Amino acid sequence: MQSRADKDGSDILLVDTGDRVEGNGLYDGSDPKGEYYFDVLEKQKIDLICSGNHELYQANASKNEFYKTVPAFKENYVASNLDIYNPETGKLEPLAPRFRKFATKNQGIRILAFGFLFDFTGNANNTVVTPVETTVKQDWFQQAIRDRDVDLIVVFGHVAIRSKEYDAIFKEIRSVQWDTPIAFLGGHTHIRDFKTYDKKAAALESGRYFETIGFMSIDGLSTPKDKDRISVAAPKFSRRYIDNNLFSLYHHTGLNNQTFSTEAGRNISKAIHKARNKLNLDQRRGCAPQAFYVNRAPYPSNASIFTWLENTVLPTQLSKDARIGAGKLALAVTNTGAMRFDIFKGAFTRDTEFLVSPFVSGFNYVADVPWSAAARVLPLLNNEGPVLDDMQRAGFGQWLLVPPEQISGRAGLSPPPDAAPVAGAAAGPQQLLGATGRDNGGPEISLTPGYTTTDDVGTDGDDTLHAHIAFYDVPNCIQAPVGFALGAPPETVDLVYNQFIEPWVLLAMKYLGVKVGEGDVRPWLGGQSLTEVIRIWVEENWAAKGKSCP
Repeated sequence: MQSRADKDGSDILLVDTGDRVEGNGLYDGSDPKGEYYFDVLEKQKIDLICSGNHELYQANASKNEFYKTVPAFKENYVASNLDIYNPETGKLEPLAPRFRKFATKNQGIRILAFGFLFDFTGNANNTVVTPVETTVKQDWFQQAIRDRDVDLIVVFGHVAIRSKEYDAIFKEIRSVQWDTPIAFLGGHTHIRDFKTYDKKAAALESGRYFETIGFMSIDGLSTPKDKDRISVAAPKFSRRYIDNNLFSLYHHTGLNNQTFSTEAGRNISKAIHKARNKLNLDQRRGCAPQAFYVNRAPYPSNASIFTWLENTVLPTQLSKDARIGAGKLALAVTNTGAMRFDIFKGAFTRDTEFLVSPFVSGFNYVADVPWSAAARVLPLLNNEGPVLDDMQRAGFGQWLLVPPEQISGRAGLSPPPDAAPVAGAAAGPQQLLGATGRDNGGPEISLTPGYTTTDDVGTDGDDTLHAHIAFYDVPNCIQAPVGFALGAPPETVDLVYNQFIEPWVLLAMKYLGVKVGEGDVRPWLGGQSLTEVIRIWVEENWAAKGKSCP
């Protein structure tokens, strides 16, 4: 979620950069998915909204965009490079308008907005994503960017702000609009980041999972009221990454727990609580005895969620397939990107299972693969080589395998040496919310762990001061032996894998000389998903006793 605002109550744009589905029980917990979620979403006031890749993996998700989200937001929904086969006519058409031009209510700032998705290729076959570099050469885009009656161009989308896609859009716009301010709002890579393109163009990315409200303000934009637009100085861009909690919102609005809520907000909260109760999202599956982390702990380690999976969960649960009961052995492979969030010590609820791993792809297998080949699949998927090179050319880059934030260098993001600084980029002093101790001659302050962001203009963008959280890279994939120990491998194994990584696995096997036909792939455990595998293991091994977790 991103936002752009002009201070002093002048004008505010609320922008949603996609990926609204998968990863929360309110959406994933119903059948069909989103039964209550869309009722909540359509009541929100969003000025610009687009699709992310998660709205496109499953055909029914993109149909929901077509039938529910797009009609709810009308011209505010923008799809510059995304088409859908109309479910009723079968014809390919834009999911939504290619761009939007409008003027803000108070200052009359004329805005031209485009909404993009990165060059995504993992979508279901009912949608088509046109590469950005192709889109910007199309006639409609070329005509749109030549409109001189514009005060600000907004390029928003589910696109990393440090990407070839946004670079291509910036260069194309600047080739015909050399002086018009441009605000880029990005997403997908799950980081906080701010990038400067030139004195009149900047970009903001605002974290992941809506734990951050990204705030970009632009002061000094020219408007039709200005007599001499050419003489107007370069605008001043500011940014702030706001922790999405009530304390931060009280601070920035100057309100409190008595004055902050509105009637509309209270009604939405009631609707969410009602839906959560109907979906039984607080039902406790078990009690986690410790925390397990995606990137906050090194792999392998006792605190790594992937060590927990490969040593405990996968060998136990996947061994329940009838093939193992019949004396077969298996080697299971899954990608680290299938795990979306940490497990914290304490209650593991129905909601937790969707936060941790929400995806519906089940496990498949290929029977009786020679061990000499099966053992080499993981190294091929985890290292640069012919398999990953070929998959990259086919649009299946290895970045699709890992947690999204890892591909952007979140651990040590630093500004490029040629970045042009923007003066006054912060929007006020950072807060010490959650801190204890004194900061003036007293003991050292204890800070709550959280984001400590470095971007093109410094380290003062985070709204709240935090203690630094360690970040460790993880491999593309992990593996687990099922029914045997790796030190004593059998001659053949059933190669079991998460269906999402099937294209990589089958190509790896081809390189290894294993011929796999269409009829050779079968479901394991009836096609149970990783979400189901984890849930069943938790229920059986972390049984909740009593009324609360210790």
